[in-house]
Amino acid sequence: MTPVYPFDDAATARAVISEDGTLAEWSEGAGLLLGHTADDVVGGPYTRLLADGTADRPSPGGPRWDGTLTLRHRDGHTVDVWLLAHHRQAEDGGPGDWLVVTPLRSGEPRSPQDPTDPLATPAHSPCAIAVYDDRLRLAGANDAMAEVMGLPPARALGLRPSEIGGKPESADMERHMLRVLTTGRAEDVQTYARSGGEDRAHAWLARMAPVRDAAGRVCGVSVAAHDFTDNYLARERLQLVNEAGTRIGTTLDVTRTAQELADVCVPAFADFVTVDLLDPQEHGGEPPATITAPVGLRRIAHQSINPGVPEALLAPGRTLVYPPSSPQADSLTAGHTIVSSAPGGDLDQWLSWDPVRTERIREYGIHSSMSVPIQARGLTLGVAVLHRHRRPDPFTPDDVLLAEEITTRAAVCIDNARRYSRERETALALQRSLLPRSLPRTAALEAASRYLPAARAGVGGDWFDVIPLSGMRVAMVVGDVVGHGVQASATMGRLRTAVRTLADIDLAPDELLTHLDDLVVRLSAEAGSEGRPGEVDSSCLYAVYDPVSRRCTLARAGHPAPVMIRPGRAPELVELPAGPALGMGGLPFESAEFDLPEGTVLALYTDGLIENLDRDEAVGQELLCDALAAPSNSLDEACDRVLHALLPPGGAPDDVALLLARTQGLPASQVATWDIPADPSLVAPIRKQVVEQLDAWRLTEAAFTTELVVSELVTNAIRYGAHPIRLRLIHDATTLICEVSDTSHTAPHLRRAKTWDEGGRGLLLVAQLTQRWGSRHTAEGKTIWAELTLLDLE
Repeated sequence: MTPVYPFDDAATARAVISEDGTLAEWSEGAGLLLGHTADDVVGGPYTRLLADGTADRPSPGGPRWDGTLTLRHRDGHTVDVWLLAHHRQAEDGGPGDWLVVTPLRSGEPRSPQDPTDPLATPAHSPCAIAVYDDRLRLAGANDAMAEVMGLPPARALGLRPSEIGGKPESADMERHMLRVLTTGRAEDVQTYARSGGEDRAHAWLARMAPVRDAAGRVCGVSVAAHDFTDNYLARERLQLVNEAGTRIGTTLDVTRTAQELADVCVPAFADFVTVDLLDPQEHGGEPPATITAPVGLRRIAHQSINPGVPEALLAPGRTLVYPPSSPQADSLTAGHTIVSSAPGGDLDQWLSWDPVRTERIREYGIHSSMSVPIQARGLTLGVAVLHRHRRPDPFTPDDVLLAEEITTRAAVCIDNARRYSRERETALALQRSLLPRSLPRTAALEAASRYLPAARAGVGGDWFDVIPLSGMRVAMVVGDVVGHGVQASATMGRLRTAVRTLADIDLAPDELLTHLDDLVVRLSAEAGSEGRPGEVDSSCLYAVYDPVSRRCTLARAGHPAPVMIRPGRAPELVELPAGPALGMGGLPFESAEFDLPEGTVLALYTDGLIENLDRDEAVGQELLCDALAAPSNSLDEACDRVLHALLPPGGAPDDVALLLARTQGLPASQVATWDIPADPSLVAPIRKQVVEQLDAWRLTEAAFTTELVVSELVTNAIRYGAHPIRLRLIHDATTLICEVSDTSHTAPHLRRAKTWDEGGRGLLLVAQLTQRWGSRHTAEGKTIWAELTLLDLE
C-alpha cells in the first residue's frame, strides 16, 4: 500500500529482475505464491525459483513476454504459473530491468455478461472498453480492449493498469484512474504509447468514468479507449514544422544552426541525432556537385535524450571518413533519404564496417535510423542522421517526409550561414589587407590601435592610419564607412588610399577633408543605378601633429570628437567643429589648432565604441573618459582596458576602431634655423654654418651630402623664390631633414635637362642624394624639404 496505490497490493505476485538476472524486488503477493520472503530471494539469481534450474529459462525477444513457467515452492512442490514480464529502461540511460507479475485470484471471476453487474463490459463493442474494480484491478475487458492489451482478458483479470502495461504511461493512467475512483468525476486523458498488443505506438484518448452500483456508490472505473493516432501525428508534424521554422536559423552561424536542427528533432521526433557537414572547399569554392564514397564529413552538432550524448562516437569538430555501404555515404551518393532498421535490416549490413559503432548501437538498443541529405540550392552540404531507441516505433514514410521538410528548412539556413561566413571571411581578409599591419615608429608620437569587427553584423568599413609627414610631423586619421560586407571594406580601402595620397602633398586637415568629400560624392554617383545616385555614407577625423612646435591641427567630417588627456589632467573632449559627413558636397570644413604638451594622449575612435542600443553617444563618451583616466603602463594596456569597459561581453554590435597616440616633442637642440639673405654669393658661408652645426650634432658623416642639398635648395630659393627665405635643419636618431621656405607659391618640379644645358639638374641631384623630397604649401608660401637617412651613413 502506497500513496499512489492506497489498496492492499497482495492480490498480485510481483518481482523485479535486473538485467544480470538478480532479483531486485519481491512483493508480498510473490511470497504468498511461492512461500519465500523478500529476505530469502532478493539479491540472488531468479533461476533458483525455476523448477528445473535454467532449463526453462525464457529468452524474451522484445519489450514484453508472457507464458507459463514451472516454479518451485519453498516447501519443494512445483507450481505452474502464468507470468507477464515487461522490460523497463532506466531513465538515466543505465541498465534496465524486468517487471514480472501474475494475478492471485481466489474463486471464479464475475461474469462480464451479467447485465446486472455494474462492472460488466460490452463484449462486442468496436470501442476498446475495460472495467476496473474498486481496487483498480481489471474486472473485465471486451474483445477490442483485449486486442489492444495483447492478452486474453482471463489472463489479465486481477492485474492493475501499471502491471498490464508495464510502462511509465501505464503508471500515469493508473494515477488518473485513482483520482476518478476517489473523486467520482470523469476524466479524459491523452497518451502516446505502444501497448503489449501493438507493433507500433498509438495515440489514445482514454475516457475514464466512475462505475456506480445500484446505491450510487463508486465501485470501479470504466475506461473507453479511442485511437486518434492519425490526427495526433498530423498535429505533431505540423507543430514540429512550425517549431522548426522559428527555432532553426536564429543566427548566421553554421555550428549554431546545425545544433538548432538537432535540438528541434530531439525528443519530439528522434532519440539521437547527428549533423555532419562537408568541409568548405579551398579558396572559398562551392561544395562538389556530385558526392562519391568514401566521403569525409565533420561532426558539427549532435543531440540525444540521454545527458551528455553517450551514443556519439565522434565529438563536434572531429572528422571521419565514411566508406561505401555506410548510411551517411549511401544517402549522400544517392541524393535522397534512406531508412534502415535493426536487427536483421539494412542497419546491420551498414554497421559491419565499424565494430565499435555496432556495439554502441546494440548497447543503447537503436532499432531504426534515417539518413537525410542536407541539400540547398542544388548543393549537398552534409547529412543528418536520426536514430530511435527509446521511442518504440520505427520511422515511417510520413516520418521521412517530415524529416525532409525540417532538414530542407535547416539546409537553407545552413547555406545562408555558410555564404555569410564566407563573405565575412573575405571581407575581413580584405579589410586586414587594407588596414596597417603595424603602426610606423616616428619621433612625433607613440601609438597603439585596435580594430574589432562587429560580432553579428559582419565586417564593416571602420579604419585608422598613422602617416608620417615632412618636417617630422605625423598625421592621424580615423574613418567610418557606413554599412557592412565586402563593399564597405572596398570603399574603406579607396578612402584610406585617397587620404594617404592627399596627405603626401601636405594638405591642411580642412582642405584634405574637402577633397575627400569630392571623392565620396563621385563614389556615390558610381554606386548608383538607373540614373540615380547611390549612397556612400562616411565620416572621418584627420589630425596633424608637429613635434617641433608641439601644436596639433584637427578637422572632422561628421565624426565623434576625440578625447585628449594632457599630463596631470583629466580626460576631456576636444572642442572641434563637427563638420558635415562626407558625401554632402560643397559644405565647408573647419580646422582647430591646439597646443599639446609632450606626453599628451589623443584618443581617436569610431562610433561603434561609444554607441549601442543601450546607451547614446554622450554616455559612451563619458565611459570612455572614465576608462582613459585610469593609469596604465602602456598604450596597448589602455586600449584593452577601454574595449573591456565599453563593449558588451558578446562583442560589439558595430565595428570598432580605436587609435591612441601619445605625443613626443622634439628638443630645440635638435633644430637649427637660418634666415637667408638675397645674395647668391652668401650661399658659401651658409654651407659652412651648416657643416659646423652638423659637427656640433656629431653628424659629420652626413656633412658632404647635406652641404650639396642645402646649396641646391638655397640657390633655387634665391633665384626663383620670394623673400624672406629661411633654412631649417631638423634631426632625430635616424633622419636629417633640410627645409628651405620662401613666400612664393610656385612649386618646383623635376625636369629632364638636355645634354648641353648648363642648369636644370639641381632637383634631380637632390632626389638622387636623399631618401625622399617634396614641397608643401604654407600660409606664407611654400617649403621645399629633403630627408636623409642617417643609418645609411654610418
